[in-house]
Amino acid sequence: MSQVSLNGEWQPLENEVPLVEALALWGYGEAKVAVAVNGQFVARSQHGEVTVKAGDQVDVVAPVTGG
Repeated sequence: MSQVSLNGEWQPLENEVPLVEALALWGYGEAKVAVAVNGQFVARSQHGEVTVKAGDQVDVVAPVTGG
């Protein structure tokens, strides 16, 4: 089994998977989040086209509301 860095913590990942599937596995599902893979921003419209593989660094940021 492979591993991917998710927000600085290693997570298991089987094979290469589309980013959209990886986000669902990690509990982000339909959440509106900003994502970078290996330091490159990935537009939401590209989540199904970008693949995540062993050793990749994925950063996910959710908007914070409040005041």
